[in-house]
Amino acid sequence: MTRSVILFAFYFLITSGLIQAQADSTKTIVDIHQLATFTNADYNMGPTPVGKSTSFNVYIKNISTADTLWIADVKVGCGCTTPKYRVNEPIVPGQTSFVTLGFTGSARGEFVKYADIVFKTGQTKQIKFFGQAVTDTLSTTPAIKQ
Repeated sequence: MTRSVILFAFYFLITSGLIQAQADSTKTIVDIHQLATFTNADYNMGPTPVGKSTSFNVYIKNISTADTLWIADVKVGCGCTTPKYRVNEPIVPGQTSFVTLGFTGSARGEFVKYADIVFKTGQTKQIKFFGQAVTDTLSTTPAIKQ
């Protein structure tokens, strides 16, 4: 009987430890749209010259009353997109910050690109931008002879 009691106690301790570990690892992450608004999160770049860099800003306004936000990372889908941002700069309630997304297209035609802004607290905001890469007619037009 003593052995059964010891095994039961051991089982109880292990099980309760696992339950506690699961409870600690399942923190509730608040939806980023409850903490911030985003301007230019679905941005139409329009016609962009092939091979020339262009960029735009995504503005992030902290609309919470108590939570400070920090940008931890900006992940892009390809090498044609370059992010610029201030890592770990606090965005306090009421403050606005921004991420600059640069783009250099190497092929003509329509494009759709994505970037993910990752916040220190685990939230992610996906940014979409699109447009049409066109041949720059000013640089390819031959000079007119007189």
